[in-house]
Amino acid sequence: MATIFSRIIAGEIPCYKVAEDQNNFAFLDINPVAPGHVLVVPKKEVDYLFDLNDEDYASLQMFAKQVATAVKAAMPCVRVGVAVMGLEVPHAHIHLIPINEEKDMNFFKEKVQLPQEEMVRIAQAIAAQMQQHSEVY
Repeated sequence: MATIFSRIIAGEIPCYKVAEDQNNFAFLDINPVAPGHVLVVPKKEVDYLFDLNDEDYASLQMFAKQVATAVKAAMPCVRVGVAVMGLEVPHAHIHLIPINEEKDMNFFKEKVQLPQEEMVRIAQAIAAQMQQHSEVY
């Protein structure tokens, strides 16, 4: 059975997509730790990040770097934090979270609730930054 992320990639479940390439997909987390919290996933369904073959792992990391650059440009933050936990969905994924302090990476605090219009605005802002900086990559 396909994971929820595979179903999102296939378009069966709607998402706030921010970027996509041949092998990877990035979208806003619907239960964000902070506004602009993005999930970066390989299109290939692999449960654990470190089970990806070297080529797919490198591709995902380079794609995540591009997305993080766009997140930082689109969201007011000092840095973009990176987390890999991978227990909640059996599909490799990287969390990119705009942060100003280390405590902003707390996954156990109450999640941010944003209206749909704000989620759309954030997704569009990050996607625009991806397009603007695409010539760099």
